[in-house]
Amino acid sequence: MLERFKVPEADRVYVMPEKMHRVTKDIFLKIGLDDDGAQDSTDVLLGNDLRGNESHGVSNGLRGYVRSYAQGSLNPATEWEVVRETSTTANIDAKHALGVHVGPKAMDMAIDKAQQHGVGVVTVFNTGHLAGCSHYVYQAIEAGMIGHTMTAGGAGITIPTWGSRPFLGTNPLAYGAPARTMPPYMLDVATTQVAANKIWLLQRTGATVLPGWITDENYEPELEETPAPGPESRGKYGMLPIGGTRENGSHKGFGLGLMNEIFCNELTGLGPGPLNPHQGGHFFVAYDIEAFTDKEKFLDDMDELLKAVAEHPPGKGHDRVVYPGLLEAEEIEKRQKSGIPYHTEVIEWFEGHCAEVGVECDLR
Repeated sequence: MLERFKVPEADRVYVMPEKMHRVTKDIFLKIGLDDDGAQDSTDVLLGNDLRGNESHGVSNGLRGYVRSYAQGSLNPATEWEVVRETSTTANIDAKHALGVHVGPKAMDMAIDKAQQHGVGVVTVFNTGHLAGCSHYVYQAIEAGMIGHTMTAGGAGITIPTWGSRPFLGTNPLAYGAPARTMPPYMLDVATTQVAANKIWLLQRTGATVLPGWITDENYEPELEETPAPGPESRGKYGMLPIGGTRENGSHKGFGLGLMNEIFCNELTGLGPGPLNPHQGGHFFVAYDIEAFTDKEKFLDDMDELLKAVAEHPPGKGHDRVVYPGLLEAEEIEKRQKSGIPYHTEVIEWFEGHCAEVGVECDLR
């Protein structure tokens, strides 16, 4: 994560992961999730925080989920239903469960199918926010498989190349693969220049938005560094696809986002997200390596490949070359020992909410 997204040192409160996990799980339990659902939901958010992906951890996510449960737009009960299924595929109606609630079970189902048949593909609809895609891919990696996840919610955020109004969501995707001794490969990215949640981080930290990330109020690419738009500006700017402008390849980012929309919304039966108001669908895939090649050779080959990237000579002004997943693995080790750096505003929200609902909160 870029330095501008990180909590300034003066505003940091370091919290050990097990403390934040307990408080977050207790909040989910208080909402009405069962123990298994509260555990899964908390694992997703804290996994993101441990990897340094704070835009999709408790800081931005939990308070929004609390509001949605209170408003009745999310269902805390475990009521989802498999509406279509074959030996290798399934489609789940989540019955308005939160994405982090049903997502781990959907990937578990994909893994089970892949263990039996080589590939497992599970789609989910009628569900809330997935909180990024990486956690579910790590489930496949931990099972010794290659994983892939996509989600397509919150349409009306991203501007098409040459477009005049927002159309798609930020439509993130993730791919991951295990190695023998090297940290696993893990790519988790929005199909926009930067995730929308990261703009919210900038609002909290006071950092600026870099050129080519968002549009101005006329939905033209903002090509100057600008202050992060505040909550009052939501709906008055758009996110730009990967590439930013057509000259820099924004058609590639928009094309990827549109394919994501097709897999997550049209294939699940929800219909076009930009045209129908719904929260979007999700797509989970697990690949059993042994179904395609010798797994032991694959793991050795992955070590050789990833080590070559990590040892590649850096360019001028840079200390090292990294691959997706390497920095995240290093961050996990650091944060498990020293704690997760949360913004004081986040801790204050936890303390206020816990006092309101009667949850013990000992984060400081």
